[in-house]
Amino acid sequence: MTATVSTPAPAAPQQRVISHWDPEDTAFWESTGRRVARRNLIFSIFAEHLGFSVWTLWSVVVVALPPALFAYSVNQKFWLVALPNLIGSIMRIPYTFAVTRFGGRTWTMISALLLLIPVSGMIYAVTARPVYWEVLTIAATAGLGGGNFASSMTNISFFFPERKKGAALGLNAAGGNLGISVMQLVVPIALSFGLVYGGVMWLPLILAAGIFAYAFMNNLAVARSPLRAQFATVKRTHTWIMSFLYIGTFGSFLGYSAAFPLVLKLQFPNAPVAHLGAATITLAFAGPLVGSIARPFGGWLSDKVGGARVTATCFVLMGLGSYGVVTAAGSKNLALFLASFGVLFTAAGAGNGSTYRMIPAIFAAKSPDAATAKRESAATLGIAGAVGAFGGFYLPRAISDSIAGTGGIGTAFTWFTVLYAVCLAVTWWCYLRRRVLVTVAPSLAHASV
Repeated sequence: MTATVSTPAPAAPQQRVISHWDPEDTAFWESTGRRVARRNLIFSIFAEHLGFSVWTLWSVVVVALPPALFAYSVNQKFWLVALPNLIGSIMRIPYTFAVTRFGGRTWTMISALLLLIPVSGMIYAVTARPVYWEVLTIAATAGLGGGNFASSMTNISFFFPERKKGAALGLNAAGGNLGISVMQLVVPIALSFGLVYGGVMWLPLILAAGIFAYAFMNNLAVARSPLRAQFATVKRTHTWIMSFLYIGTFGSFLGYSAAFPLVLKLQFPNAPVAHLGAATITLAFAGPLVGSIARPFGGWLSDKVGGARVTATCFVLMGLGSYGVVTAAGSKNLALFLASFGVLFTAAGAGNGSTYRMIPAIFAAKSPDAATAKRESAATLGIAGAVGAFGGFYLPRAISDSIAGTGGIGTAFTWFTVLYAVCLAVTWWCYLRRRVLVTVAPSLAHASV
């Protein structure tokens, strides 16, 4: 007698909670899983894109503030740029665990609507012009947008099979990262009509993201797990190793994205600009753009040749890029300055994808079962994202301190070069040495790790 295996019915948008989800089952993936996963990925990207846009909104607003109305020092401006990154890094921890508590669909909807707080605050700040500490507090609320990334990546990691996670997580992250570039390109146009429009323009998009999440996304029953089980990942050495490496990749991408508009204006005030009506468009948007495009490529390449190899290469390139920035700033060479930042953004973006690809591969090899691997790797994605985002606070502050102490940015970028050298050494020692490679993940030694 031949047993008949029934395929679960496709999950519709109206099926708010999907009780059966097994993307590793090829038949299930082809008949149901792929379509549902892609739909959730699309609307996750949209919400995360807005989160990144709002998170780094002040990096453009600060440059546009009229000195006559907002008489802030260079140090105060860098605080407005850096503090949202610090708050965002902190918010990533609760946002990560919110997915397993409330469900991916539910939390995407809630986290999207929370973006109304920083946007409304920004509108108030530029119209009422309160004292500096109030403006700084309002800017800090933009960090809510930073939490969206952690919850989105944690959620999407449950939808895709192991063999597809590199590309899926890369696309999800790139869609979010592009929010920085789009924001730096579009917001100056909105600001040309008045500072208030830099906030107003996001209101309908945020409401749309909440509605789309409610109507088209799903909660996965397999993603629900007790907090105690998730917190087990904090005991894993690899959680903290990968978190440190993510400071070097994502922390750099975020820090440079936030600081680049102001650094470019300070170092090369006569850099070419484009005029679109009354709006002035600088070259600052190009850096986050190339970094965002490079991110899924880093994930895809890691699926082919190994995440550790790609990550190590990225740190080498970032060290060279930092050296180029120091040289260009000293010689006032704009072409070399832009090219060096291009290398930094591209390598950091690709490194974001490769480090995030390493995490599921490592836990798949080290965990006792598939369920534990998925749970702990999802939690680690959030923890690494939180720790890594701290670099987005540290880098702008280091640049500000370098300018205050030496009059230039050379000291900061010299230390960044040292950071990348240390990250390279850690990557080699923990994941690229032959003995360690075989010990950490013998089945993935030549591909995923």
